[in-house]
Formats: sequence, structure tokens, C-alpha cells
Amino acid sequence: MSQFDVVVIGAGPGGYIAAIRSAQLGFKTACIDAGVNKAGDAPALGGTCLNVGCIPSKALLQSSEHFHAAQHDFAEHGITVGDVKFDAAKMIERKDAIVTKLTGGIKFLFQKNKVESLFGKGSFKGKNGDLYQIEVDNNGEKSVVEAKHVIVATGSVPRPLPQVEIDNVNVLDNEGALNLTAVPAKLGVIGSGVIGLEMGSVWKRVGAEVTILEAAPTFLAAADQQIAKEAFKVFTKEQGLEIELGVKIGDIVKGDNNVTVNYETAKGEAKTEIFDKLIVSIGRVPNTNGLNVEAVGLEKDERGFIKVDGECRTNLPNVWAIGDVVRGPMLAHKASDEGVAVAERIAGQKPHLDFNTIPFVIYTDPEIAWVGKTEEQLKAEGVEYKKGTSGFAANGRALGLGKAKGTVKVLACAKTDRVLGVHMIGPMVSELVAEGVMSMEFSASSEDIARIVHAHPTLSEVLHEASLAVDKRALHG
Repeated sequence: MSQFDVVVIGAGPGGYIAAIRSAQLGFKTACIDAGVNKAGDAPALGGTCLNVGCIPSKALLQSSEHFHAAQHDFAEHGITVGDVKFDAAKMIERKDAIVTKLTGGIKFLFQKNKVESLFGKGSFKGKNGDLYQIEVDNNGEKSVVEAKHVIVATGSVPRPLPQVEIDNVNVLDNEGALNLTAVPAKLGVIGSGVIGLEMGSVWKRVGAEVTILEAAPTFLAAADQQIAKEAFKVFTKEQGLEIELGVKIGDIVKGDNNVTVNYETAKGEAKTEIFDKLIVSIGRVPNTNGLNVEAVGLEKDERGFIKVDGECRTNLPNVWAIGDVVRGPMLAHKASDEGVAVAERIAGQKPHLDFNTIPFVIYTDPEIAWVGKTEEQLKAEGVEYKKGTSGFAANGRALGLGKAKGTVKVLACAKTDRVLGVHMIGPMVSELVAEGVMSMEFSASSEDIARIVHAHPTLSEVLHEASLAVDKRALHG
């Protein structure tokens, strides 16, 4: 029976990073994962993020944006194109190639860092003294390894909708939405979160008529509402996404070639829509099925998350849990940083991870990104604040890109001027938000950002201008 210092269960962005960092710190490390490639004939590391989440969705978003630009934006640049055609299968093929390259990259990193990769489903079997026994089930072929430390990084799975079963033929989850090889004429999406908006945007740009049904009465409730309202206006009035809020989903009936959705609007009106395809994206739940936590007494909370403290320690000595399977935002970068932190804590180091400075991004066009508190949160908490806003409409770089829509907002403490939140909608704000993150990590004031020289012409000047506006010193607005 093989023994390890550290065994990681799950090779998603939390697990594989935890394994690599553990090995770098001198621990004999193994990582257990049951992921397979799209064809189902070979292991594929990287979890949901690399295989059917973050990475493939960004590939499709970029492809669809190119197609849309060729149809609608090139003429403004003096570029005339002929009959622009779209090949959905080719777009999926490109996406798959990117996924294959990156998942293969993790395999290389495991080899480079001497992480032993074990294929199969990992579950707790029991204990042998101070060592935990982990069973690895490779399609019925079972083996057991022992570990002094165990890091659970099993991620999350799509939240099921009681009214209908996902078949990834006509009723799709995130994986099915990423693998359509033809454009549906009429696409329904249940849920207007990150997955719903991104996938709805992809298929809308390439020709689908898209309707998004959201149970919540507020659009993007987690985002700053000034930014959310601007986004809603762009998505609906300018881009043509049909988004209905406050709906109650009723019966859903699968036909041979369509899906019928019955629902009630926020005003109480009964409606029926027939879609060619339906994407169900109503959130995700922790993935602990088959982990056999009962064998060792590992505790979960009432929602199914593994209980951890602020440092990712569970109720069991030397058992840790990270990423989507524990509290906090379900974000790949949060999982990765937790993985690093846990490996370093095992080594006796004192790493720090601040949930208040974890950035959130939605990769629509325009992009939406934020870090820190929203205006609504600050008001609810009774925090006195001041704010500055600036738009991309007069930004030279944004105008040159043909993407001059959007706003940047900076929120700062009214007494100390310390930055409390940065909220953005606009071009490449997924990159711009990093400046806000770093500012908050170093306890910067809005004046600090305002007094830093920003290159001209760049999109970052809008953040600079918003910081100036906090103290009513805006120069271009």
C-alpha cells in the first residue's frame, strides 16, 4: 500500500495547484481524479474549470465576438467583407483543442513536480493509526493509498432543476451548452448568473433567439446595482437578449426536438415558451457524493458543504478542504489560492487569504468585474462612503477599439479614503479589476490611485479618472 505525506482528492484548479505546491514544499504527494476527456477514452486533469467551465466558455465567447464583429463592426473600420458564414462545429473544435492543450499541461506539471497522478474516484475508507486510508476506484478496479494529510478538492456540480432532467441533448447544463454543434433557432436559459449570461451571449451572437428566465426579482443581485442596471440595459435593449426577472418556473416538457417551458411572470401572467434547446444554469452545489465522509466522521453543513474554519481545516486533524466544496465564492482563482495556502500551512508557513479582495468577473461583452463592497452593502452596513465614477465614452483607447461603453466606479471610506470597492462594466475590465484588487490588498486610498501615473492612451485611465472623481477632481468629466 502506497503512503504519501499529502493526498489531494480532485484535480480541478484548487486540487492540482494544492498538489503542485505540496510537492514543491518537499512532500510526497498524490492527486486523485476521475476526470476524462470529451471522447471519454483518456484521463483529463483540470476539473470543471478547464474541461467544461471557465476555459472552454471563454474560447466560445471570443469566437462569437469575432463573428459578431465581422458582421456588424468591421465596416466602421473601413473593412468590407463578403458573405460571413458561421461554422459551429469548427468553433467547438477550436475550443476542444485549447482544452486538450491545457489539460495536457497539468499532466506535464505533475510530472515536473513529481506529483503522482492516480486515476479514479477517491473516497475515504478509514484510518490506520494517524494515517487516512483513501480508496481509488478506477472503473471498478480498486486500490487504497494512505496519507498523513488529505486535501478535499472535489469541486461542485450543477444544481438540478426538479421539473426536468438534464440529458445534454435538448436540456443542457454547462457542459451541454459548450458542445452544441449547430445554432438553435430558439434557445431558452433558466438562470441569469454567470453561466446563463455567458452562454446566452455566445449563442445570441451567432444567430439564436435567446430568452433568459430568472427567478430572482433583481438582475445580478450580487453586483453593484448601478453597474447591474447598466448591464441589463445593454444586454436587453442593445443586444436583444430577452431577460425576464421574477419568474416562477412551472412544468417543463421534453419533446423529441424541443422543450416546452411553462412559467409565471412577475406580474402573475401565465406563459408558455417552446425552445429548441434549454440551458439550465441555476447555480452549483458542492460535490461530495461518493466521498464517503461517514467513514471518518468528516462533517458537512446543512447545505452539503464540508465544514471548515478560516484556514480550510475540517473537524478532523490533518484533513483540509478547499474550493467549491467549502464556504465562500465558487471561483477557480479562490480555489487555487486556498490550495496554495493549505499546502503552505501543512509546511508550517503562515499564508493569508482575504476573501474581501477576491475579484468577480462575468465575461460578457461588455465585461463586468468587481472587487470589494457594493454601494448597497455599504449602505446596509451603515458605512459612510464617497464615490467616483467615470465612463469609457471619452476614453481614447476605448474609442479606438470601438468599445466605448461602460462605467468604472470607485468607493472609498468617507473618513480615511481607503478603497472599499471597485466596480466596472466595459472593455477588458477582467484585466482592469486587478488594479483594484492590488489597491485594496495594500490598503490604498482613492488618492493613491489618483496620483499614480497611468499610461496614455489606455483603458486604465478610466479607473484613474474615477479615483480622481472620488474627491471631485475629475479632469475629463
